[in-house]
Amino acid sequence: MSIKKLEQKLSQIENLDDEERRALEQDERKGVQNLLKRWDQRQLKKRQMIEHYKKMTQFEHQLFAQGKYHIAGIDEAGRGPLAGPVVAAAVILKPEATLYGINDSKQLSKKQRQQFVTMIYDQAVSVGVGIVSACEIDKINIYQAAKKAMEKAVDALSVVPEHLLIDAMTLPINIPQTSIVKGDAKSISIAAASIIAKEERDRMMTELDGIYPGYDFASHAGYGTKNHLAALEELGPCPEHRRSFAPVQLKNINS
Repeated sequence: MSIKKLEQKLSQIENLDDEERRALEQDERKGVQNLLKRWDQRQLKKRQMIEHYKKMTQFEHQLFAQGKYHIAGIDEAGRGPLAGPVVAAAVILKPEATLYGINDSKQLSKKQRQQFVTMIYDQAVSVGVGIVSACEIDKINIYQAAKKAMEKAVDALSVVPEHLLIDAMTLPINIPQTSIVKGDAKSISIAAASIIAKEERDRMMTELDGIYPGYDFASHAGYGTKNHLAALEELGPCPEHRRSFAPVQLKNINS
């Protein structure tokens, strides 16, 4: 078989029987050995991805075993920025949902997150989003604001969850819940929520970039980058800046 045809074949199969593998290993062509090596690497990567995914479904499967199927993963985005709202999401995935490769939103590229957003909505029973403004963050502090955004996200669900899986937080809601440190890397439901929250907040910050030009909110999403701090120094804070945050507070005092 030509190397080109062999490459096409290997791209389409998941398994090699003993005879096929032995034939490839004994083929002296360097191109064949490179193809086999790359195929092995792809299979290893797939196995690792599946194994990681199984670990990320452990919390959900423990609850499935208890007869609970409406499990809401909850996470937020935007605690650290100097401007814009904090946004939380609650996601109830279907028990049969398959989201191989999902991870903490910070570990994924923009393109990967956008692809997962579509998959999450396709495989979710319900998705809820909660938003708390910069003005309210200044009034109640960012920790309380993040908690309030999470509560709003749960309230926005079309189905009442039987259990909450929350990223490093507990909520004053009369629903059984589990707080998981670094939950967005340990639970598919929380990871899904982190992706929805991140992408929704990024979309909002892009809109705010058009309303308040000069700060470049679309590129840094309100975080305290060098360019953002320079714009804050030149333009002063806009209505979307969190005046209780030190760099903005300092600018207010100096203005």
